[in-house]
Parts: sequence; structure tokens; C-alpha cells
Amino acid sequence: MNNQYYLSQLTNQELMLVNSEVEKRKKSTAAAYLLCIFLGTLGAHRYYMGKTGSAIAMTLITVLTLGFGTLVTGIWEIVDLFLISGWLQNNQNVVEEQAAQEILNRRTVPNNFQSNTFMQGAPTQPNNSFGDNINPNDTPGNDNNSVHY
Repeated sequence: MNNQYYLSQLTNQELMLVNSEVEKRKKSTAAAYLLCIFLGTLGAHRYYMGKTGSAIAMTLITVLTLGFGTLVTGIWEIVDLFLISGWLQNNQNVVEEQAAQEILNRRTVPNNFQSNTFMQGAPTQPNNSFGDNINPNDTPGNDNNSVHY
């Protein structure tokens, strides 16, 4: 999906938060390539990138053929070396979209329903829906406005 729509609705501080989240959550380029190079015939890089079905196929081909299937999975691994950069970019786009949507969703939630992690440090004030002029020192038997005879 096009992330520009979501990103255009964010403030500069929110964009910085999105970038921070993307850096924390995105898949590591080095890990993906290292897994592909050293354990690629077993499909380790595909497990890492979330392509579990084809990763299982690579593992089974290699293991069940007692290593003779490495010819097939070796070629598959070489092809994957060229595909990994696209997978990483797609992963980054997905993470960026999720982070932007989370921020936009938090904007629309009323303060009473936000989780405590976002309200830490915020001053709490009692909700006085009947009026703001209530004096906490007044007691029901101590009516200062009444006239005593």
C-alpha cells in the first residue's frame, strides 16, 4: 500500500517516531544475507523473512535427499540473493505503514480510553461534571450560603 497517504497526515514529531519504530522493527539486512550465504540451502533466510512455506520446501529438499538436493536449493539460494533486497524493502514498507497507522489510531482515541503507557506523567484531575465551583471544604452540614435565624 502507498504509505505516503498515512505519512502526509503526521506531524514532524510523529514522523520521527515512525522512523524510530521502523529502525527498531525492520529486518536486518546483514542477518538476511548472512543466513542466505551460510544456511541458504536449508532456507534459513526464508524463515527469517517470513516465507515459511518455501523455507520448509528448501529444508525438506536438502534433508530428505541426504544433501543431493543442494544442487536445486543452491541455485534457489543464488536467486534469493538477488530477491532479498526487495523483500527487505517490502518489510520496511509494511513496518512503516503499521507504525503510521498506530500513531493515527492513537490520535482518534479519546484520552479516557488511552492506555496507561501514553498517560504516564500526565497530571490527573478529578472529573467534575456537575460544576467546577465545588469547594472541597464544604460539607453538607456547613452551608455557608444559608441564613441562620
